Amino acid sequence: MNTVDTRALAERLPLAADAELAALFAARRVSASANWHDFFDAAEALLAPESIARAVAELPRDVLADLAAASGPERLGLTDPDGAPYAVVRQALGEAVPTRTPPRVPEAASELDAAHAAERAFTTTSSLADLLLLALRTPLVRVGTGAVGAADKRRMAQDEIVRDADEADDLVALAEATGLLAGAERTWLVTPTGADWVRTSSGERWARLATALRAALPGGLRTPEGGWIDPALWPDAYPLAEGWRARAERWVRLMALAGLATEKGTEPAWATPLREGREADPTPLVTLMPHEVDKVFLQNDLTAISPGPLAPGLDVRLQSIAVRESHAQASTYRFTEASIAAALSAGESADTILGFLGVLSLTGVPQPLEYLVQRTADRHGLVRVSLEPDSGHTIVSSRDHGLLETIAVDQALRALALVPDGRMLRTRAARESVYWALADAKYPVVALDEQGASETLDRRRVAPSAPAPDPQARYATLLEVLRGAHGGDADAAWLERELETAVRGKAVLEVDVALPDGSTRTFLLEATGLGGGRLRGRDRAADVERTLPVKSITAIRPA
Repeated sequence: MNTVDTRALAERLPLAADAELAALFAARRVSASANWHDFFDAAEALLAPESIARAVAELPRDVLADLAAASGPERLGLTDPDGAPYAVVRQALGEAVPTRTPPRVPEAASELDAAHAAERAFTTTSSLADLLLLALRTPLVRVGTGAVGAADKRRMAQDEIVRDADEADDLVALAEATGLLAGAERTWLVTPTGADWVRTSSGERWARLATALRAALPGGLRTPEGGWIDPALWPDAYPLAEGWRARAERWVRLMALAGLATEKGTEPAWATPLREGREADPTPLVTLMPHEVDKVFLQNDLTAISPGPLAPGLDVRLQSIAVRESHAQASTYRFTEASIAAALSAGESADTILGFLGVLSLTGVPQPLEYLVQRTADRHGLVRVSLEPDSGHTIVSSRDHGLLETIAVDQALRALALVPDGRMLRTRAARESVYWALADAKYPVVALDEQGASETLDRRRVAPSAPAPDPQARYATLLEVLRGAHGGDADAAWLERELETAVRGKAVLEVDVALPDGSTRTFLLEATGLGGGRLRGRDRAADVERTLPVKSITAIRPA
């Protein structure tokens, strides 16, 4: 440990604002309960070789080059106020120091490659929308590694949202990076941003996605103007970071998924403004995307055929009423009793469904479809779920007593522990749990509120809006301890610290002591104790025990 650097940093830390110190502690992964008593403890820990090695390994290429040349600004914990790195930092840098990032720009994409990138962007935004709609209905399982569960990957492949498991991982990674999905314990939940995103137009979807992806890029990939460096340089952006190349490759894949780069690494025209730090302009991309339609053909066989990609808002609502069977540009949707019942449970009515389909259809609403909607609506609500205020029990009732008997013996509902009670069923399970269990089992169920009126329950689970992390609040107690221990006399504090270290090691010191007559005398002393403002030790020259007032000591040196 370089004591000169340690003291210099210990004197510099108290001058920094609490916000700057908290940011430094967070970047170094300091525990909020660190056993530090003063800023000297903090400086020692921050300049420990293992701490510096981790910090330097996470620095981008340009910062490493500046550190090696001592040409950058001060970096608290790594350099002195003039930007010169501490000795332990120079040691961690080693000899293989990179040069600064060259000012390169990607090659412009050919028309054919740009067309492929546009198709990829359209496919990705459509697949992301389907993924979010799937997660809104049933949250995705999140395994320990952060990836989506195997069963959900299979479901995504069966629903033609992705082609394979690797693509599912990349799609979820893109959704997380852009703030559309958020991890919540063991699930992936759609964020409020994602719930709003699915209803925007294709061009707006892409613009929001691309802008959010740019904002999510690591700092070493960004430019001072707010854009990004040439993706061909990304593998070398963090030269000392272990495993960085694999992470860089994933960022490149996400950029390609979003249509911001071609498979050859060239740049389509719509990516240039974003790379230069300007706002997204989807116009040149939208011209290459398939033309969206706002009408469908309703068939007598209870299907709907879209002659092209259906406008996102219409597609989202149609999928809440019908099951989407194909994901091609000319998509097919099928109406079933279960899909219509689900729409009714979500707040639709026969009139709103038929009104929407009437406006959407190029051919009117076929009689078989109208009959299915009316019949399902007439039957909907045959089973009622309510809460009994006195007991807090959930009550299941129906005017069809035979149906109630069927529910009572349904093995799929055993977990609810439904108990017959006269002409109704009773359970301690929550009303919402009972309602959705019955709905999933395809029973025509409706929820009743406290007044006995039907109530729409929203099953969509959206991730709560998480507050931005506040490092200053996290380290408030530690900062208070450090500030409280800081005195105005740094020389005295440092001297006491050096004496404590010498006593622990029973070191032999040359101790300069100011005498009452104004002269200074030097003692060769083996430090043995410190307390009560006095240093105790054996005088090696006179072979006697001495006790020296600490306030009279002007300097100490290793013998």
